[in-house]
Amino acid sequence: MSILGGLSRRLALIVVVAVGAMCLTAGPAAAAPAAVTGVQQVTAQLSIIYVYSPSMNRVIPNQVLRPAGNAAGAPTFYLLSGKGGGTDGDSWVAQTDYERFFAGKKVNVVSPLGGRYSWYTDWRAADPVIGVNSWQTYLTHELPAVLDRELKANGRNAIAGLSMSGGPALDLAGQAPWLYRAVGSYSGCPSISSPFGMAAVSATVASGGANPFNMFGLPGDPAWVDHDPTMNPNRLRDKVVYLSAATGIPSGAPGLSAAPLFLGPSQVESITRGCTDQMAASLRRAGVAHTYRVFDTGAHTWGSFERQMRDSWQVIGPAIGA
Repeated sequence: MSILGGLSRRLALIVVVAVGAMCLTAGPAAAAPAAVTGVQQVTAQLSIIYVYSPSMNRVIPNQVLRPAGNAAGAPTFYLLSGKGGGTDGDSWVAQTDYERFFAGKKVNVVSPLGGRYSWYTDWRAADPVIGVNSWQTYLTHELPAVLDRELKANGRNAIAGLSMSGGPALDLAGQAPWLYRAVGSYSGCPSISSPFGMAAVSATVASGGANPFNMFGLPGDPAWVDHDPTMNPNRLRDKVVYLSAATGIPSGAPGLSAAPLFLGPSQVESITRGCTDQMAASLRRAGVAHTYRVFDTGAHTWGSFERQMRDSWQVIGPAIGA
């Protein structure tokens, strides 16, 4: 596929999502159960499946990459996006070559579009800027059951996230032990209840205009500890756990010059590497098996996230039989 062709298809995908969301925003009444409200085919294997969320009372678009021939009986890999929630072109489809990577693999890959600055969790209060957030409920009770039926999946699931969603992926796997067999965090920051972690979470959420204390309450509230994977390592026992980060040294990714990375993405990656070190140490102390990979080069960029995702498949794929 040419570069222009790829860009055109990705632009078309963004338009499809935007139009579909406008058509389906109203959704059914709040009392209705979670359900598929529409499907838009993008390519033979890629579609947007719209699912009504009762907990948030809105329709959520989900990018779904199917195995060849849309084969039934495949496992499902939930692949979360970063702080932008996969919107405005900031998604696995738009920023990576993950379609080619998963071609030939028998797995459904699902990425919800939404959840910007939400930490993919259930918020204590609705936020004036980003609204009602019940992403833990959506990703553990609503979406998986609906998609298992829609895709005729086999119920073997894994979940992974990058940057903002790396820690939440670990938390979701721990909060729903019956649901996810494997979990991955790519350049995430799981240690949210530490003073530094709480400051990092608050800064990320506030950068989107939202109030971070609408999420878990004020500093010192037990909810911060309850959703901190480093404080709850035993929840991940008997799961396949993959952690990764890079050093922050630019790797010369295509389209990115090295110098500007030292002014932002490199520094951010160094921070997330420290956070991930803490997660790995917590798992070691608890005797919880895991894989931890630190890449010699790489800043906080999509190129690095994609490399980590591809590497994680060596352990996540076999865990779900993909």
